[in-house]
Amino acid sequence: MCPASAIENVDRGWIIPIGGAEDKENDMKILHRFWELSGGDDARILIIPTASQLEDTGPRYVEIFENFGGKAMYIRVDEREDCFEERIQGKLKRATGIFITGGNQLRLSTILGGTPVAKLIRDLNAQGIHIAGTSAGAAIMSEHMIAGGRTGPTPKEDGAVMAPGLGLTNKIIVDQHFRQRDRIGRLMSALSYNPFISGFGVDEDTAAFIGPDGVMEVVGAGAVTVVDPGELTHSSMHDARHKECITLIGMKLHILGEGSKYDINSREAFA
Repeated sequence: MCPASAIENVDRGWIIPIGGAEDKENDMKILHRFWELSGGDDARILIIPTASQLEDTGPRYVEIFENFGGKAMYIRVDEREDCFEERIQGKLKRATGIFITGGNQLRLSTILGGTPVAKLIRDLNAQGIHIAGTSAGAAIMSEHMIAGGRTGPTPKEDGAVMAPGLGLTNKIIVDQHFRQRDRIGRLMSALSYNPFISGFGVDEDTAAFIGPDGVMEVVGAGAVTVVDPGELTHSSMHDARHKECITLIGMKLHILGEGSKYDINSREAFA
């Protein structure tokens, strides 16, 4: 899935993948900035807790955002048939910001994928609605999603399990809990298939705020590791044996802390 077509004279909404385990008790910098983007006291934030099977996930985020100000609510989308209900689509259309929680990203893709809700989320982002997702909610934002794979520093033939994502962007692929779960090998495995996209490895309590101009800014306590295969001259993925290490020549890597930026269109990084 590609992003929905841009609308003339309308800026796309922000796309905000969060690496998971974001601060929910102290200054809550990431969540507060998303709330501000979504309208502050005038915000209407809709939470989609589909990836989580915990009963308190949706209500917990509602409480956080409503304590900031504005309005928040969550919708239960537990089966594919829920995605065809006009009631749920109507609630999405009234939101100024949409927040997708963590959990199991395959629950997200198998329940939302290819449904009117998935299409509506893409359309709303093209119309200026901001979309944030944490952990599994971050992974599903891109056209191609990392659904699983090996931990460790070395890219392997079986290092990444791929699945379709929501398609809010086709310029990046996201991996989450990045440094904490040692996932650089699986991110490089995913990138070895095709150097068109950049890879974002987002640490916990860290977010990549991607604006409508395609410029990403890092917010939070950790870093975003950007793996740029744009100048890749060789990938051995096409003829690698099962579980074999992958040879990648010409890969570029940036470690970006808070305030640093990366342009997903020009592939330039800025301190």
